[in-house]
Amino acid sequence: MPFQLSPSFARRLEESPRALMGMWLCSGSPVVAEICAGAGLDWLMLDLEHSPNDLPAALAQLQATAAYPVTTVVRVPSNDTVTIKQVLDLGAQNIIVPMVDDAEQARAAAAAMYYPPQGVRGVGSALARSARWNRVEGYLTGAAEHVSLFVQVESAAAVANAAEIAATEGVHGVFIGPSDLAATMGLLGQQNHPEVKAAVLRTIEAVRAEGKLVGVNAFDPAVAEEYRLAGASFVLVGADVVLLARGSEDLAQRFVQR
Repeated sequence: MPFQLSPSFARRLEESPRALMGMWLCSGSPVVAEICAGAGLDWLMLDLEHSPNDLPAALAQLQATAAYPVTTVVRVPSNDTVTIKQVLDLGAQNIIVPMVDDAEQARAAAAAMYYPPQGVRGVGSALARSARWNRVEGYLTGAAEHVSLFVQVESAAAVANAAEIAATEGVHGVFIGPSDLAATMGLLGQQNHPEVKAAVLRTIEAVRAEGKLVGVNAFDPAVAEEYRLAGASFVLVGADVVLLARGSEDLAQRFVQR
């Protein structure tokens, strides 16, 4: 029986009349992932770079979120061809590649996303969840329509190269990481510093000028709104582990006698 895949994140963004708001999945728990999937957010970022997630854990969380009307995007740990292939084969349709500093690195990420002749992705659709074990009709010839690639601009060098990175064929958009950007600017831990925010705004403008989608991480509601008004079409505004940390601290403050 033919299986219909969900629209890619890029398509959702292109068709949305507003910015799409999401949160990080960093706990490694499919239960937490499912709870967040049902919260009413637009998208989730399943993080394999800074979280205790491996391929089996990512698979379980993709399965847990699949039943809900939310788009799950997977951030791979590095710009590695094999890892990107494996995550795609798990059934991830949307990938974010971290630490992309120039167009050459963006081209490498794009090559890993697509089958030849467009790219170098290895062919294993009969074996993998990506094509639902060959239940997605015409998956091999239409695979590029089912996936979307976003590369992460998170250094001063990447900001300078943002237009060239965004213009790379096969890249649907750019995701800006203010925390690492601040560190490379000598402002470690100061992602809301005026100079960092100015760099983010320059990047948003440069990416949009190339006709590409642009998103950003911003836990501060006022800053998130500033970036949305500047043209960001997707924003991460929280994280599962942060919500749990602050919520449990609040309980302790209220009820623990000291």
